[in-house]
Amino acid sequence: MTKLRVLSISMSVDGFSAGPNQDLANPLGVGGTAIFEWMFATRTFRRMHGNDGGSTGVDDEFAARGFRNIGAWIIGRNMFGPVRGPWLDDNWKGWWGENPPYHVPVFVLTNHPRKSITMEGGTTFEFVTDGIHAALERATEAAKGQDVRLGGGVATIREYLRAGLVDEVHLAICPVLLGSGENLLAGMDLPRLGYQRTEHRSTEQATHVVLTKPR
Repeated sequence: MTKLRVLSISMSVDGFSAGPNQDLANPLGVGGTAIFEWMFATRTFRRMHGNDGGSTGVDDEFAARGFRNIGAWIIGRNMFGPVRGPWLDDNWKGWWGENPPYHVPVFVLTNHPRKSITMEGGTTFEFVTDGIHAALERATEAAKGQDVRLGGGVATIREYLRAGLVDEVHLAICPVLLGSGENLLAGMDLPRLGYQRTEHRSTEQATHVVLTKPR
């Protein structure tokens, strides 16, 4: 059965998964890159970007899990790019260049229609204007029995969590204070929503916590 999974979502000690004021120069918000340092150093991340080397061990294991058995992604408009409001043209095609790291269909939640985009390496961006349930239905069909990864941003993850649609969450809690930004879990009663901790491992860079929701 296809699962909807949030994987490798980083969070600061004070609960933020993105910094404030996202823009072209700060795709993760101001200061947001600090909470992803655990991933940037891994062999998995470096290979994704055509580089050699990188750390192995627990951090790399969790980074690699994020791409295993994934047949489609769902992301929010903010994760796709800094453009707000109606699409003025078709020039913006994501943060990742001509060959994004997904290599599967990616469904982008938006209020503004746009034609799909075919990129190098098997990635296609499909724009969904009729809500989170429609995006999940389309992504599940596209995944063809594999899992769907929910990539963010924070508001998108929170919406799916509140709706009870997420089967698994992997949090990488980093020893960093951001002070402001987008808080991932504020006001959420995860036990009431049915989540329980099923895995917990720590490294110097992050504490990895996996939450699952039995079906």
